[in-house]
Amino acid sequence: MLIEIKAIGVNYADTARREGQYVVKTPLPFIPGAEIAGVVAAVGDQVTIVKPGTRIVTLIESGGYAEFALADERSLIPIPQQLDFHHAVALPLQGLSAYHILKTMGRLEKGESVLVHAAAGGVGTIAVQLAKLMGAGKVIATASSDEKLALARDMGADELINYTESDWEQQVLEATGGRGVNVALEMVGGDVFNKTVKCLATFGRLVIFGAASGEQSRFYPFSLMARNQSVIGFFLPQIMKKPELLQPSLVELLTYLSAGKLKLTIGGVFPLEEAAKVHTLLQSRKTQGKLILVP
Repeated sequence: MLIEIKAIGVNYADTARREGQYVVKTPLPFIPGAEIAGVVAAVGDQVTIVKPGTRIVTLIESGGYAEFALADERSLIPIPQQLDFHHAVALPLQGLSAYHILKTMGRLEKGESVLVHAAAGGVGTIAVQLAKLMGAGKVIATASSDEKLALARDMGADELINYTESDWEQQVLEATGGRGVNVALEMVGGDVFNKTVKCLATFGRLVIFGAASGEQSRFYPFSLMARNQSVIGFFLPQIMKKPELLQPSLVELLTYLSAGKLKLTIGGVFPLEEAAKVHTLLQSRKTQGKLILVP
């Protein structure tokens, strides 16, 4: 399908691609952009389901920072009538990431506690809400400012902690009565990762889905043994290769969204020519919610 793009989702993966720090090697030349929403402009001879004019949102390997892009019809998601392009493009990558970090990799069970770092970001705002929808007993949100923490509170977080404070990990332990958290979402790296490991409960699971700080951590796996803890990596493209995981979760997310149980926070909409500025904003950690580019 040829898609006339109306909205482009900006993600940390885009900045990592640009800097050569992505999980897999980036071939050059390269056009970033994996998350697009728009209108089907034309279809190939073997396309049978979608017709020109259909409003869709989809994930592609690359090339989304553009006016038009190609996509396989099997990867598209029709946009519900009540959703605009901006809210539609804010869901797939970060919604699916939050869902599978919590459920598939984090194995969240009802009543368990969850620690969400960068809780005012794209994945964070959705993860706070999904954790509550999945039955978490307590959701602890961290962010770098009072304004961001207020957003996390609006999303349903039970405890708010500013992780620029030197003792934030002690505050997490106090919020859990000294037990630690059952599931932790970590995408900052460096010292934040090391302190998060210390926040885990017995049988706790820490899921890594990025390293926004660009800092690697020195880690000693032996430290996990005494309390049966786990450190788990998450990479969404591996989920996308498994339709039995991808399709049901997408349906569940769309159901939450359509029922008004899930809120999508739009942090800003910018023209495509300001992509460099938007990357700078994202990496400065001064943004809230989803950042969107418009051709």
